[in-house]
Amino acid sequence: MGKVVLGVAVGVAVAACTVAALVVGRRVRSRRKWKRVVGVLKELEESCETTVGRLKQVVDAMAVEMHAGLASEGGSKLKMLLTFVDSLPSGSEKGIFYALDLGGTNFRVLRVELGGQRSDLDPDVEQQPIPEQLMTGRSEDLFDFIASSLYQFVEKNDSVQSPITKLLGFTFSFPVKQTSVSSGVLIKWTKGFAIRDMAEKEVAGALQQALTRKGLNMRVSVLQVNDTVGTLALGHYHDADTVAAVIIGTGTNACYWERTDAIIKCQGLLTTSGGMVVNMEWGNFWSSHLPRTSYDVKLDAESPNPNDQGFEKMISGMYLGDIVRRVILRMSEESDVFGPVSSRLYVPFTLRTPLMAAMHEDDSPELTQVARILKDFLDIPDIPLKARKLVVKICDVVTRRAARLAAAGIVGILKKIGRDGSGGITGGRSRSDIKMRRTAVAVEGSLYTQYTMFREYLHEALNEILGEDIARHVVIIVTEDGSGTGAALLAASHSSENVNNIQLI
Repeated sequence: MGKVVLGVAVGVAVAACTVAALVVGRRVRSRRKWKRVVGVLKELEESCETTVGRLKQVVDAMAVEMHAGLASEGGSKLKMLLTFVDSLPSGSEKGIFYALDLGGTNFRVLRVELGGQRSDLDPDVEQQPIPEQLMTGRSEDLFDFIASSLYQFVEKNDSVQSPITKLLGFTFSFPVKQTSVSSGVLIKWTKGFAIRDMAEKEVAGALQQALTRKGLNMRVSVLQVNDTVGTLALGHYHDADTVAAVIIGTGTNACYWERTDAIIKCQGLLTTSGGMVVNMEWGNFWSSHLPRTSYDVKLDAESPNPNDQGFEKMISGMYLGDIVRRVILRMSEESDVFGPVSSRLYVPFTLRTPLMAAMHEDDSPELTQVARILKDFLDIPDIPLKARKLVVKICDVVTRRAARLAAAGIVGILKKIGRDGSGGITGGRSRSDIKMRRTAVAVEGSLYTQYTMFREYLHEALNEILGEDIARHVVIIVTEDGSGTGAALLAASHSSENVNNIQLI
């Protein structure tokens, strides 16, 4: 009997040891898997590091590339395109001005009444879809349709028979070679348009002919091919110290006011104001100082435009969510912290940036938003809280890098025009003998206006790069609708009655 009891006891002990060994083994494997995931995160943090020293190198590189782009065509990754806009709104403009915003399958018409003294802007706006057949038919049919819509819009508020010529700002968001402030030649259609008879034809002229056929006494006084110029116009209308504009949304770009004598590639260029707005196309900026990760390399290689728009792919809303997706995918492949690898993780752009922002800014104790988004959009259900916290950290690293690089880009512009307090000294060192002027930068775009953490990180970086003494002279002003209201303001500033030869030095 004693032997039996002893045998049972030994068996129980062996079983207990086996169970304990299995539990310990699982814990060890779990720790190893978690360690691998933490290693991936640490590698991401190191690759995305944006120290102040590194950001100042990006600032210097941006300023150098701006100089090169102004010196010669093709001399820089920055195109530094002339806009021929040599007058910005001062706030003293008076009258009624119109805008047409054509950039996709819908177009907008706007009416803005200005009363001088930086009067409030309360535009009348209408939006209309473009019939599908007009997107691939004849140019005359498209512009006649738009002219008819404009005629009806004007008729609701003003006399279409008035002998006074109405002025129109025309935003045309397609590739165009601009030839004057009110003219430009279409390079190619995009966004589903394919009107063959418009190839290499003057855009504003085609609209002007349609307006004439319709009997509408309206003149296209400004052709705007980039929204940032309208954003700058809006900023300057509200604040005369505005010298640059940045859009940070789905895409990103910047423009600024430059002295004409600094535009070396167009020697002999004269403007009555002594300056002109330059469209940087800064999304294509590149420098070896940019903190690039393996995820950026793969994203770029798999994109429709590899080796182009490198800066945009690191800072704009189009790409941030997909960078986060790629990090989560790698972690899923190296451990089961997110459960079995979800097939949705292999689909590019499954995780959009607004969803990433919602996870990043989830302040609930259990991170319920993070859990919902992972389940609904990435098919990753029921993950532990620590894994959800890991996702939030990934979002933070990617967003912080983007915002700080955007800040460095802004300071690069200020450095180029002598508004960063350095007096042109390479390395970003400030000079105490330079009196810093108040400087405003107009910013538009959902990434900045709707993503609190992005905005806070951008402001934090501006202070760190410039130093508090200089940074307090730099003001970020938020604008809205540069493509619409901004175009109307440009029409106002380029009317013969309102031209106010502004010179920013």
